[in-house]
Amino acid sequence: MFSRAHDLSWGDGGERHVPAGLDLSRPSSARVYDYMLGGKDHFAVDRAAGELLKKNMGPGWDSRRNGLDNRAFLRRVVRYLVREVGIRQFIDIGSGLPTLGNVHEVAQESDPGARVVYVDNDPMVLVHCRALLGDSPTTKIISADLRRPETVLDHEAVRGFIDFGQPVGLLLFAIVHHLRDDERPGDIMAVLRDRLAPGSHLAISHFFNPGAERPEVAAKVLAGERIFNEKLGTGRFRHHDEILRYFGDFEPVEPGLVMLPDWRPDPDTDRSMFPGYHMFAGGVARKG
Repeated sequence: MFSRAHDLSWGDGGERHVPAGLDLSRPSSARVYDYMLGGKDHFAVDRAAGELLKKNMGPGWDSRRNGLDNRAFLRRVVRYLVREVGIRQFIDIGSGLPTLGNVHEVAQESDPGARVVYVDNDPMVLVHCRALLGDSPTTKIISADLRRPETVLDHEAVRGFIDFGQPVGLLLFAIVHHLRDDERPGDIMAVLRDRLAPGSHLAISHFFNPGAERPEVAAKVLAGERIFNEKLGTGRFRHHDEILRYFGDFEPVEPGLVMLPDWRPDPDTDRSMFPGYHMFAGGVARKG
């Protein structure tokens, strides 16, 4: 979430600094993602999970490239929402560990007064973010769980900081796919959408299964899904229409739900993944 102006790494050899409540017997999705991005805030168990995923996805799979694509998508979305739509307040659920080009940094390039609430329930994420954030008047971090959306929407810090009578940018990057089907992700998303004012925008990136359109790729992502569920506990590669339903009746922003490099690409956007496939699909939609 934040630039690495401070070294708070718990990487190799840092287990003595483990925050309370952190279980090092299992990898964490936030730390595996940090490893994919080339960060420092992960442990051997997280690296092992990342390497196992890469091995099972086969030749040409680049987990770091996928992670970077997701971050680049986030930056393009936030710039669009601030500069072209005029959104001035954001809620980033499942924000993850700090990295470069975070929501508040991108938004405040255009509007220094833009407000951002980061939401996560990983102890390591919370320790990092609270240490780096300090007493910022425009950015907050709260501990809450997407599985209980009311704990986000009704959190005291959110109610006093976000005006739900005005448009909000609700960001769910690489988080909804960690909801199991039996946790009713559609119902969770409906609760979040219903609270937003007209003019609000919802942005989602999600593990993507191309299904019958790319059967050879579909087989690979199912192998990846098995690893996520065996090693991380959660991770669903969903089809296009499944992901699209999370936007409800919101109006899609062109070009709709697409693989991440195809969403309003910058001139230097890299499309060089193994033939035409990326781990994530993403899109943005507006509440009318």
